[in-house]
Amino acid sequence: MQSNVGLILEEKAADIGNFMVGRLLPFRQKRAVGPFLFIDHMGPACLKEHQNLDVPPHPHIGLSTLTYLFEGAIFHRDSLGNAIEIKPGEVNWMTAGKGVVHSERTPEYLRKEDKFLHGLQIWIGLPKELEQTKPSFFHIGKEEIPSWEENGVSYKLIAGKIKEKQSPVPVHSPLYFIEIKTKTAQKINIGNQLFGEVGMYVLDGTVKIEHKDYGTKQLLIAKNANLCEFETNGETTLYLFGGEAFEEERFMFWNFVNSDKEILERAKENWKAQNHEAFPKIPNDDKEYVPLPEPKFR
Repeated sequence: MQSNVGLILEEKAADIGNFMVGRLLPFRQKRAVGPFLFIDHMGPACLKEHQNLDVPPHPHIGLSTLTYLFEGAIFHRDSLGNAIEIKPGEVNWMTAGKGVVHSERTPEYLRKEDKFLHGLQIWIGLPKELEQTKPSFFHIGKEEIPSWEENGVSYKLIAGKIKEKQSPVPVHSPLYFIEIKTKTAQKINIGNQLFGEVGMYVLDGTVKIEHKDYGTKQLLIAKNANLCEFETNGETTLYLFGGEAFEEERFMFWNFVNSDKEILERAKENWKAQNHEAFPKIPNDDKEYVPLPEPKFR
Protein backbone atom coordinates (compact mmCIF):
# COMPACT_ATOMS: atom_id res chain seq x y z
CA MET A 1 0.00 0.00 0.00
CA GLN A 2 1.33 3.45 -0.89
CA SER A 3 2.32 5.62 2.07
CA ASN A 4 0.11 8.59 3.03
CA VAL A 5 3.19 10.51 4.19
CA GLY A 6 3.97 12.75 1.24
CA LEU A 7 6.91 14.68 2.68
CA ILE A 8 9.14 14.62 5.78
CA LEU A 9 10.89 17.88 6.67
CA GLU A 10 13.47 18.49 9.39
CA GLU A 11 13.45 21.68 11.43
CA LYS A 12 16.18 24.11 10.32
CA ALA A 13 17.78 26.99 12.20
CA ALA A 14 16.95 30.64 11.52
CA ASP A 15 17.36 33.99 13.26
CA ILE A 16 14.71 36.42 14.52
CA GLY A 17 16.36 39.42 16.10
CA ASN A 18 18.82 38.07 18.65
CA PHE A 19 16.97 34.79 19.06
CA MET A 20 17.47 31.45 17.31
CA VAL A 21 14.41 29.58 16.10
CA GLY A 22 13.70 26.39 14.21
CA ARG A 23 12.02 27.07 10.88
CA LEU A 24 9.42 24.55 9.72
CA LEU A 25 7.78 26.35 6.79
CA PRO A 26 8.38 27.36 4.07
CA PHE A 27 10.70 24.83 2.45
CA ARG A 28 11.71 24.56 -1.17
CA GLN A 29 9.81 21.28 -1.40
CA LYS A 30 6.68 22.71 0.21
CA ARG A 31 5.69 26.38 0.22
CA ALA A 32 2.46 26.05 2.20
CA VAL A 33 0.13 23.59 3.92
CA GLY A 34 -3.42 24.73 3.25
CA PRO A 35 -3.38 28.45 4.16
CA PHE A 36 -0.39 27.99 6.53
CA LEU A 37 2.60 29.74 4.98
CA PHE A 38 5.22 30.00 7.68
CA ILE A 39 5.95 28.31 11.02
CA ASP A 40 8.78 29.09 13.43
CA HIS A 41 9.53 27.02 16.52
CA MET A 42 10.96 29.36 19.18
CA GLY A 43 13.20 27.68 21.74
CA PRO A 44 13.05 26.02 24.12
CA ALA A 45 15.61 28.47 25.45
CA CYS A 46 16.82 29.60 28.84
CA LEU A 47 17.65 33.28 28.60
CA LYS A 48 19.97 34.71 31.25
CA GLU A 49 19.41 38.02 33.03
CA HIS A 50 21.34 39.87 30.33
CA GLN A 51 19.54 38.09 27.43
CA ASN A 52 16.12 39.14 26.18
CA LEU A 53 13.90 38.67 23.17
CA ASP A 54 13.92 41.94 21.24
CA VAL A 55 12.33 41.97 17.80
CA PRO A 56 12.05 45.71 17.01
CA PRO A 57 9.16 47.21 15.02
CA HIS A 58 8.73 45.44 11.69
CA PRO A 59 5.89 45.39 9.12
CA HIS A 60 3.53 42.78 7.70
CA ILE A 61 1.01 42.75 4.87
CA GLY A 62 -1.38 40.15 3.41
CA LEU A 63 -1.41 37.63 6.26
CA SER A 64 -2.49 36.83 9.80
CA THR A 65 0.04 35.98 12.51
CA LEU A 66 -0.67 33.49 15.28
CA THR A 67 1.55 33.36 18.36
CA TYR A 68 1.18 30.45 20.78
CA LEU A 69 3.52 29.93 23.75
CA PHE A 70 4.35 26.79 25.72
CA GLU A 71 6.58 28.60 28.23
CA GLY A 72 7.59 32.17 28.99
CA ALA A 73 6.08 35.50 27.99
CA ILE A 74 6.28 38.01 25.13
CA PHE A 75 5.09 41.61 25.17
CA HIS A 76 3.34 42.56 21.93
CA ARG A 77 2.93 46.13 20.71
CA ASP A 78 1.49 47.20 17.37
CA SER A 79 0.66 50.25 15.28
CA LEU A 80 -3.03 49.83 16.11
CA GLY A 81 -2.21 50.81 19.69
CA ASN A 82 -2.40 47.34 21.23
CA ALA A 83 0.06 46.57 24.03
CA ILE A 84 -0.39 43.20 25.69
CA GLU A 85 1.59 40.36 27.22
CA ILE A 86 1.02 36.87 25.86
CA LYS A 87 1.47 33.91 28.22
CA PRO A 88 1.39 30.12 27.71
CA GLY A 89 -1.86 28.74 26.33
CA GLU A 90 -3.07 32.12 25.06
CA VAL A 91 -3.31 33.20 21.43
CA ASN A 92 -2.30 36.46 19.78
CA TRP A 93 -4.02 36.78 16.40
CA MET A 94 -3.03 39.76 14.28
CA THR A 95 -4.37 40.31 10.77
CA ALA A 96 -2.00 42.57 8.85
CA GLY A 97 -4.18 43.15 5.78
CA LYS A 98 -2.95 46.25 3.95
CA GLY A 99 -0.28 46.92 6.55
CA VAL A 100 0.59 46.76 10.25
CA VAL A 101 3.73 47.17 12.34
CA HIS A 102 4.47 45.28 15.55
CA SER A 103 7.27 44.49 17.98
CA GLU A 104 7.89 41.52 20.26
CA ARG A 105 9.98 41.85 23.38
CA THR A 106 10.63 40.29 26.76
CA PRO A 107 8.27 41.95 29.28
CA GLU A 108 9.93 44.64 31.39
CA TYR A 109 9.55 42.75 34.70
CA LEU A 110 11.50 39.76 33.29
CA ARG A 111 14.33 41.62 31.60
CA LYS A 112 16.79 41.41 34.51
CA GLU A 113 16.27 37.80 35.53
CA ASP A 114 16.63 34.31 34.07
CA LYS A 115 13.61 33.16 32.04
CA PHE A 116 12.44 30.49 29.61
CA LEU A 117 10.87 31.01 26.21
CA HIS A 118 9.25 28.35 24.06
CA GLY A 119 6.47 28.55 21.49
CA LEU A 120 5.28 28.70 17.90
CA GLN A 121 4.85 31.64 15.56
CA ILE A 122 2.73 31.06 12.49
CA TRP A 123 1.75 33.01 9.38
CA ILE A 124 -1.56 32.23 7.72
CA GLY A 125 -2.44 33.61 4.31
CA LEU A 126 -5.54 35.69 3.70
CA PRO A 127 -8.11 35.08 0.97
CA LYS A 128 -7.40 37.28 -2.04
CA GLU A 129 -10.35 39.59 -1.30
CA LEU A 130 -9.02 40.26 2.22
CA GLU A 131 -5.33 40.81 1.44
CA GLN A 132 -5.87 44.59 1.56
CA THR A 133 -8.31 44.63 4.48
CA LYS A 134 -7.91 46.90 7.51
CA PRO A 135 -5.51 45.45 10.08
CA SER A 136 -6.88 44.04 13.35
CA PHE A 137 -5.69 42.33 16.53
CA PHE A 138 -7.28 39.87 18.95
CA HIS A 139 -5.99 38.30 22.17
CA ILE A 140 -7.70 35.05 23.21
CA GLY A 141 -7.33 33.72 26.77
CA LYS A 142 -6.39 30.09 27.34
CA GLU A 143 -9.70 29.38 29.07
CA GLU A 144 -11.49 30.32 25.82
CA ILE A 145 -9.69 27.68 23.73
CA PRO A 146 -11.78 24.48 23.31
CA SER A 147 -10.12 21.49 24.99
CA TRP A 148 -11.36 17.95 25.60
CA GLU A 149 -10.28 14.37 26.25
CA GLU A 150 -11.20 11.19 24.42
CA ASN A 151 -9.90 7.72 25.25
CA GLY A 152 -6.78 8.95 27.03
CA VAL A 153 -5.97 11.59 24.41
CA SER A 154 -6.03 15.33 25.20
CA TYR A 155 -7.08 17.71 22.43
CA LYS A 156 -6.99 21.49 22.11
CA LEU A 157 -8.44 23.34 19.11
CA ILE A 158 -6.20 26.41 19.07
CA ALA A 159 -7.64 27.87 15.86
CA GLY A 160 -10.18 26.96 13.23
CA LYS A 161 -12.97 24.43 13.15
CA ILE A 162 -13.38 20.65 13.06
CA LYS A 163 -16.78 18.99 13.05
CA GLU A 164 -18.88 20.54 15.84
CA LYS A 165 -15.98 22.29 17.63
CA GLN A 166 -14.76 25.81 16.83
CA SER A 167 -12.05 28.03 18.27
CA PRO A 168 -12.90 31.70 19.01
CA VAL A 169 -9.81 32.82 17.06
CA PRO A 170 -11.35 34.86 14.19
CA VAL A 171 -9.79 33.08 11.21
CA HIS A 172 -10.56 34.13 7.63
CA SER A 173 -10.67 30.81 5.76
CA PRO A 174 -11.42 27.12 6.51
CA LEU A 175 -8.51 25.78 8.59
CA TYR A 176 -7.53 24.00 11.81
CA PHE A 177 -4.65 24.07 14.28
CA ILE A 178 -4.93 21.28 16.83
CA GLU A 179 -2.78 20.27 19.80
CA ILE A 180 -2.77 16.56 20.69
CA LYS A 181 -1.13 15.17 23.85
CA THR A 182 -0.85 11.61 25.13
CA LYS A 183 0.76 10.23 28.29
CA THR A 184 0.68 6.60 27.14
CA ALA A 185 0.79 4.87 23.76
CA GLN A 186 -2.43 5.59 21.85
CA LYS A 187 -3.95 4.91 18.46
CA ILE A 188 -5.53 8.01 16.95
CA ASN A 189 -7.75 8.23 13.89
CA ILE A 190 -8.75 11.83 13.28
CA GLY A 191 -8.88 11.84 9.49
CA ASN A 192 -12.67 12.00 9.32
CA GLN A 193 -12.54 15.41 11.07
CA LEU A 194 -9.89 16.97 8.83
CA PHE A 195 -10.05 18.49 5.35
CA GLY A 196 -7.83 20.02 2.71
CA GLU A 197 -4.09 19.69 3.25
CA VAL A 198 -2.73 18.56 6.62
CA GLY A 199 0.68 18.75 8.28
CA MET A 200 1.87 17.18 11.52
CA TYR A 201 4.59 18.67 13.72
CA VAL A 202 5.96 16.36 16.44
CA LEU A 203 7.06 18.63 19.28
CA ASP A 204 7.94 15.92 21.81
CA GLY A 205 7.98 12.14 21.65
CA THR A 206 7.47 9.98 18.59
CA VAL A 207 4.64 8.78 16.40
CA LYS A 208 4.25 5.66 14.31
CA ILE A 209 2.63 5.97 10.89
CA GLU A 210 2.29 2.90 8.66
CA HIS A 211 4.86 0.98 10.75
CA LYS A 212 7.48 3.76 10.61
CA ASP A 213 8.57 5.93 13.55
CA TYR A 214 8.92 9.71 13.26
CA GLY A 215 10.56 11.74 15.98
CA THR A 216 10.84 15.12 17.61
CA LYS A 217 11.19 18.25 15.43
CA GLN A 218 9.94 16.54 12.29
CA LEU A 219 7.22 17.97 10.09
CA LEU A 220 5.16 15.46 8.14
CA ILE A 221 2.93 16.42 5.23
CA ALA A 222 0.08 14.02 4.42
CA LYS A 223 -1.07 13.23 0.91
CA ASN A 224 -4.67 12.77 2.03
CA ALA A 225 -6.08 14.38 5.20
CA ASN A 226 -8.87 11.80 5.35
CA LEU A 227 -6.29 9.05 5.93
CA CYS A 228 -4.78 10.71 9.01
CA GLU A 229 -4.15 7.76 11.35
CA PHE A 230 -1.18 7.32 13.66
CA GLU A 231 0.03 5.91 16.96
CA THR A 232 1.88 7.75 19.69
CA ASN A 233 4.65 5.85 21.44
CA GLY A 234 3.94 7.13 24.95
CA GLU A 235 4.30 10.70 26.24
CA THR A 236 3.91 12.76 23.07
CA THR A 237 2.88 16.28 22.04
CA LEU A 238 2.08 17.03 18.42
CA TYR A 239 0.25 19.56 16.30
CA LEU A 240 -1.99 19.03 13.29
CA PHE A 241 -2.54 22.03 11.04
CA GLY A 242 -3.95 22.68 7.62
CA GLY A 243 -7.12 23.36 5.71
CA GLU A 244 -8.21 24.50 2.29
CA ALA A 245 -5.44 25.83 0.06
CA PHE A 246 -5.91 29.02 -1.94
CA GLU A 247 -6.35 28.87 -5.71
CA GLU A 248 -3.89 31.72 -6.32
CA GLU A 249 -0.17 31.49 -5.65
CA ARG A 250 1.13 33.51 -2.70
CA PHE A 251 4.42 35.40 -3.07
CA MET A 252 6.60 36.07 -0.05
CA PHE A 253 9.29 38.65 0.52
CA TRP A 254 10.58 39.05 4.07
CA ASN A 255 7.48 39.78 6.22
CA PHE A 256 5.24 40.53 3.25
CA VAL A 257 2.80 38.10 1.63
CA ASN A 258 0.49 38.76 -1.30
CA SER A 259 -0.88 37.25 -4.49
CA ASP A 260 0.18 40.42 -6.36
CA LYS A 261 3.90 41.13 -6.72
CA GLU A 262 3.20 44.81 -7.41
CA ILE A 263 1.67 45.16 -3.94
CA LEU A 264 4.78 43.53 -2.47
CA GLU A 265 6.99 46.00 -4.32
CA ARG A 266 4.92 48.92 -3.05
CA ALA A 267 5.15 47.62 0.53
CA LYS A 268 8.93 47.32 0.20
CA GLU A 269 9.23 50.91 -0.99
CA ASN A 270 6.90 52.22 1.71
CA TRP A 271 8.84 50.50 4.48
CA LYS A 272 12.20 51.52 3.06
CA ALA A 273 11.02 55.15 2.91
CA GLN A 274 9.41 54.84 6.37
CA ASN A 275 6.07 55.97 4.96
CA HIS A 276 4.03 56.28 8.13
CA GLU A 277 0.74 56.53 6.28
CA ALA A 278 1.26 53.00 4.96
CA PHE A 279 3.05 51.74 8.07
CA PRO A 280 2.19 53.82 11.17
CA LYS A 281 4.56 53.96 14.11
CA ILE A 282 4.02 51.92 17.28
CA PRO A 283 3.07 53.98 20.33
CA ASN A 284 5.79 53.71 23.00
CA ASP A 285 8.08 51.70 20.72
CA ASP A 286 9.10 54.04 17.91
CA LYS A 287 12.81 54.63 18.48
CA GLU A 288 14.07 51.88 16.17
CA TYR A 289 12.91 49.56 13.42
CA VAL A 290 14.08 46.56 11.42
CA PRO A 291 15.44 47.77 8.07
CA LEU A 292 14.31 46.29 4.77
CA PRO A 293 16.61 43.39 3.79
CA GLU A 294 18.12 42.96 0.35
CA PRO A 295 15.43 41.97 -2.21
CA LYS A 296 14.89 38.24 -2.58
CA PHE A 297 11.69 36.47 -3.51
CA ARG A 298 11.26 33.02 -2.03
